[in-house]
Amino acid sequence: MSNCSTRDEPAAESASTAGSCCPPSSAAEAAPRSFDWLLWGSGFVVAVLYVVHLLDLSAGALSVMAHGAAEMVNTMWWGVLLGIVMVGALSKVPREFVLSILGPGDRVSGVVRATLAGLLLDLCNHGILMVAAKLYERGASTAQVMAFLVASPWNSLSLTIILVALIGFGWTVGFVVLSMLVALATGCIFLLLERRGVLPANTNRVELPEDFEFVPEARQGLAATSFDVTFVGSLLLDGLRDSRMVLRWLLFGIVLAVIIRALISPDAFADWFGPTLLGLGATMVAATIIEVCSEGSVPLAGDLFTRAGAPGNAFAFLMAGAATDYTEVMVLRDVTRSWKVALFLPLVTVPQIAVLAFLLNLV
Repeated sequence: MSNCSTRDEPAAESASTAGSCCPPSSAAEAAPRSFDWLLWGSGFVVAVLYVVHLLDLSAGALSVMAHGAAEMVNTMWWGVLLGIVMVGALSKVPREFVLSILGPGDRVSGVVRATLAGLLLDLCNHGILMVAAKLYERGASTAQVMAFLVASPWNSLSLTIILVALIGFGWTVGFVVLSMLVALATGCIFLLLERRGVLPANTNRVELPEDFEFVPEARQGLAATSFDVTFVGSLLLDGLRDSRMVLRWLLFGIVLAVIIRALISPDAFADWFGPTLLGLGATMVAATIIEVCSEGSVPLAGDLFTRAGAPGNAFAFLMAGAATDYTEVMVLRDVTRSWKVALFLPLVTVPQIAVLAFLLNLV
């Protein structure tokens, strides 16, 4: 647990290390960052593919890749932008407020709150990932972050309404309830693993002062904050800077996804994943290696439900994208600085999802 007191943090506190109440924990953290080849290289490739699509200069596999890159960028840009804004806003919020809203990170009630927050927050999975990383930095426990991540990706109001149109109200409600149960179970398992010392605790954790009162403190903080152009600019810069690790893997994921799209047609994807154990396994593998934004996962899940006749595979595709996707795993590794924490996400969630999907296919 951190020994730094955040009670005296200003409302406009920066999320950067320089603006934190704590000094860098090591000389490596304080050193200037080297050139991020993965971020800028992937960004360059995506930008070139987008231009190729706009100018209609491609043919064959290159056309599929260019169209796929443009489709992904056009689909997810708003969620990424909103995620950057929310990350920037979180960087201005003292840790006590985050902890007060999420509740105690070492209790089941805190996991329940994080799950409900994930269900209610209307963001795509990439925006959610940015927010989850920031919540961890602000002191949320590993269990809360995992519950938040698993509950969030497609459970926004807009996507839920789309899913109702695709598979019906009853099935949609069933999917939402089951996803909430998986998120709760995952959070509780991580809570237990952390208590037993199997997984490391969040070193950013700060105890909430006993005399902390949310409403008076919030009023005082808001009164001391000037919501001017400088504030907005600082918020956006903080959000963009703190989202770099997510953008890095997101852009790299787009590059990998368009390569896979060029190799596997949508029709083949829908035809090969029927309501069998082999089809379920193929669905889990596809959800792992194909970087699909939540807006894209819902239509594909609808195809699995209607064309392949596999409701369990549809549920698995929606859930496994968040549970096993390499973007989530790599970002969690960067945020928590622990491969064990990152890899335990699929280890804990995949068996739950597989069992539920198998049972749904039998209905």
